[in-house]
Amino acid sequence: MKSENLCVGLPQELCTQLEVESQVIKIKLEHRKMGKIVTIVEGIDEKAFDLKKLASYLKTKLAAGGTIKNGKIEIQGDHRSRLKRILTEEFGFKPENIIFIEEER
Repeated sequence: MKSENLCVGLPQELCTQLEVESQVIKIKLEHRKMGKIVTIVEGIDEKAFDLKKLASYLKTKLAAGGTIKNGKIEIQGDHRSRLKRILTEEFGFKPENIIFIEEER
């Protein structure tokens, strides 16, 4: 419903760009068993992006394994800064809309 209000009377490519720019993406680290670190990306709209293809592309670019769980992309290792750069330069997300969340221990 929110994207419908943004797109009234706009061309499709502008509507898509507005949807991308209005998303707030959260990137955080989680420490798993055996000292493993996982970078989690959440907040990407599943309607605007195919998360499976996006996760596959990110895994290839970062040379890491990963998966999708509950609408979140999980990538093995600490890739926070590289992920932010890829999402801003290649996908058009605004850098100020990408937030790093520190894990509570």
